This record gives sequence, structure tokens and C-alpha cells, in this order.
Amino acid sequence: MCISGCADGWGCAEPDEDAVHLQRESTPQPTAEVVFSTIEGIEALSAGTNPDAENPVSADLIEWADIVFAMENTHREKLQKNFGPILRDKRIVVLSIPDEYDYVDEELIRILKGDMRAYLPQRSN
Repeated sequence: MCISGCADGWGCAEPDEDAVHLQRESTPQPTAEVVFSTIEGIEALSAGTNPDAENPVSADLIEWADIVFAMENTHREKLQKNFGPILRDKRIVVLSIPDEYDYVDEELIRILKGDMRAYLPQRSN
């Protein structure tokens, strides 16, 4: 998933400075897209690490993102293997969220919101 953009009220230095990308096409990933696309000033997109994913990750999507998020270490490894040179200047964060939750599971949403809080732009008062 990619989260991008800053709107008025967010503590961003430049518009489009906060592009975030979550990797994986399974239950946690589309749930993360649903949760973070509802935040004002954030644009959320999904992509999967498997070639047969409904929306497979692309070089363009990685280049667009400022931070790349992977649900599990295996997904980070796939990204490194397939997009190593493009990822050289990207920060990759592994959230360590296993694929054991139902779509929009309340516990999963709680975990995602907690894990992602440090990476989302902070609202200015």
C-alpha cells in the first residue's frame, strides 16, 4: 500500500513528502489500505509481492514511495531480490504482522494503527 501526500493541518515540509508503501497482497495489506486511505491528506494504494497478485508491486510504485512497509520479513526479502537497485535509497520497515487476520479485523486495525503511528505525518494544532 502506498500512502502519500500532505494536506493542510499535517506537519509536512513539502506536499507529497510522506509517501508510504506497504507490501503484500493478503488480508493485512488491503486492511491497511482501507484504514489509512481514510486519513485526510493521505492517498493509499495497494500492491503485492507475488507476480500473480491482483496489483503486483512495480518499480514506479517503489520510486514514488518515500518509505516502503512490508508486513513480514519474507516480503522485504522478495522486494530486495526483485527491486534491489531501486530500493537502495528507500527506507524499508517490516511491521512483523502475520497473515492470520480476517479482512478489517478489529485487532488487526488496532495493531496497524499502533505500528504505523510513528510513520504518519503528525497533525499540527
